[in-house]
Amino acid sequence: MEAEAPRSRSISTHLRGALNACRGALALTSRLALDIALPTLCVACREPVDGEGVCASCWAKLSFIAPPFCPRLGIPFVYDPGPDLLSMEAIANPPAYARARAAVRYDDVARTLVHALKYQDRTDLAPAMGRWMARAGHELLGEADVLIPVPLHWRRGWSRRYNQSGALARVIERQTGVKVASEALRRVRPTQQQIGLSRSQRASNVQGAFKVAAERSADIQGRRVILIDDVLTSGATADACARALLRAKAASVDVLVFARVVDSHKAPI
Repeated sequence: MEAEAPRSRSISTHLRGALNACRGALALTSRLALDIALPTLCVACREPVDGEGVCASCWAKLSFIAPPFCPRLGIPFVYDPGPDLLSMEAIANPPAYARARAAVRYDDVARTLVHALKYQDRTDLAPAMGRWMARAGHELLGEADVLIPVPLHWRRGWSRRYNQSGALARVIERQTGVKVASEALRRVRPTQQQIGLSRSQRASNVQGAFKVAAERSADIQGRRVILIDDVLTSGATADACARALLRAKAASVDVLVFARVVDSHKAPI
């Protein structure tokens, strides 16, 4: 009888392994059949593409941000002004957050990627976009304690079904090991979309819209926070979020986004 038990366990183990192998083969076959029937198209130009939704031609059109850039705002410079020199915007209108970094400029291809992720359920784009963000923000991420995605109001979250900033944050979490605290920061009142608003209107629109949940304050207090979002335009939303996090006693707040709007006329001083 004692010999029968190990033999039975061995047979059971082999059967489970064979069943899992069959399931894996069936899933692979199904994916291959789906790829043949519905090939992935480039999100920008609609040409067939193998992989993450961007063809080689459109990938080459993305304008990745690399040094030299403003050490405070991450705005790229047209020439290298030397170490630690700030952009005019950083000096004239310093934000509540310490540093901002972006993977790419917000150009035509980047806009298409962002809109597809945000409005068209193209969550398959998040892994590539998140990896590019992790690369752009490696300096910040090396010092960070927690990632906080910019939250949606619950009504907008209900209509969209997911938060694009949260999807990007989870990719970065897997890439770096820095944990996401997705419920720590909340949008406590609905705001209108920022598109079409002036800088002052954007700031007024999000003033007082964010708050750290009292029961999640331990996720923030004394922690070095990175705020995650898809696009940085005027910085009003990031600034409002940073102020809420700093009121909750965050040690510091940095910002990491996929794309940022860049005014080519800005220069260092």
